[in-house]
Amino acid sequence: MSGGREADTQEKDSFPFAWEEIAGHKAQKQELRRLLSGGRLPHALLFSGPEGVGKGLAARLVAAAVLCREPSEGAPCGVCPSCRALAAGGHPDYYELQPEVRGKGTRTIRIEAIRELTELAARYPVLSDRRVLLIDSAETMNEAAANSLLKTLEEPPGQVTFILLTSARSSLLDTIVSRCMPLSFGMLLPEEMQPLLVERGLTAAEAEEVAAIADGSVGRALALYAGGGLARRDEVLAFLGQLPGLDMEEIWRRSEEMGGWEREAVSEWLLCLNMLLRDMLVLHEDGGSPLLYHGGRREEMAALLALHSERQLLGMLACVRELMRRLTANVNLRLQLEGFFIRLRDIYIH
Repeated sequence: MSGGREADTQEKDSFPFAWEEIAGHKAQKQELRRLLSGGRLPHALLFSGPEGVGKGLAARLVAAAVLCREPSEGAPCGVCPSCRALAAGGHPDYYELQPEVRGKGTRTIRIEAIRELTELAARYPVLSDRRVLLIDSAETMNEAAANSLLKTLEEPPGQVTFILLTSARSSLLDTIVSRCMPLSFGMLLPEEMQPLLVERGLTAAEAEEVAAIADGSVGRALALYAGGGLARRDEVLAFLGQLPGLDMEEIWRRSEEMGGWEREAVSEWLLCLNMLLRDMLVLHEDGGSPLLYHGGRREEMAALLALHSERQLLGMLACVRELMRRLTANVNLRLQLEGFFIRLRDIYIH
């Protein structure tokens, strides 16, 4: 018997879904656990918030608690057959719907996928008392898919719980939102993110720097680190030092080089420039301000203030934000960059 208890304890310790694993969001976790404990969880929930803040983990934890045969205080037990099946990725009563990409098109959830989901919802549960159907990136549903889902939410076909995830709640039909219990997941504080980043292999210093520039998203922080975000920051800082002497030959060279980048990489470069310019404006007003994205580069940014007036910083910020807006459309990247760098140069000429 003791061997069985030890095995159960080991299984529970390795179970991937636990409320303690979700950083921040104290009020949201308390509300969900209260509803789960009281058996009052509605049939449809809508979790909204930026990418990478933990709403997906919270949704899968709710699913685990709903499917669990022996939940306790709104938490899954981690050892019952249902929990073991979910942890192994083969639970017969759990289904996740992700957007698909066809060819060079955008990520989309189409009506065929929603129809398949509706058929699954109508089936009897196999291992648990209910089925749980999770729709990720729900804002990517096309019109036909959204209308089809609306009908299902209005008249749920069986013992089923729907969980919708979105980073763009305003893109969903108001009628879909009104039929779900909404729960908003905001940005995490840097101090909440840092331990999670260290757990994933970053040093304490790297975690502190990346957390400060990740807009409250662990997912974004990890992507920035993996994509050389800190090195990009230093490259953009060097660019700001060279900017007052920018000539046309350098403009053409930079435009040609960056014109060959992926659009997302250009957007990341511009976002980094936007953050640095914002920090420099803050330092222009208060050299000791703690409200900096790039606090680890305070001295370098303070030194650059001798090269850039407040008027020039504001002018550059306007140029950056205009180009970021234009990149959302189908424009020629190299031509847009040429115009952008010329406008930056003109700020120092006039």
